[in-house]
Amino acid sequence: MAKPLELRVIFGDTDQMGVVYYGNYLRYFEAARGHFVRARGRSYREFEAAGFALPVIEAHVKYRQSLRYDDLFEIRAVVSERKRVSVKFSYELHRDGELVAEGWTHHACIDRTGKPAAMPRDMLELLDAPEAV
Repeated sequence: MAKPLELRVIFGDTDQMGVVYYGNYLRYFEAARGHFVRARGRSYREFEAAGFALPVIEAHVKYRQSLRYDDLFEIRAVVSERKRVSVKFSYELHRDGELVAEGWTHHACIDRTGKPAAMPRDMLELLDAPEAV
């Protein structure tokens, strides 16, 4: 299992009440996806250069506790479902060992024209691969 990504809440991520604005959790999910790909020795940019993208088509977040400015937290992304033209990532966000939020994002694979496309073999292999050493 991949090592989780460690992040710290910046002031700009918080709202008037001093807690992380709810939409920013989706940004944290995005950071965790990028970490997932890099931990396997690749870059998402490589897939874009080859003409493919994985836009989010559905997202869900369950908030259990609030994060605040300067909180240090860990987030982990795992592939929870993979098909030829879509992938679902699940996330867990922890602070001091306690679950703060969890959720998932569902992505479609599209080509340069924006039409659904089968994921290339190297993308499928990356999604199934263990973390690079």
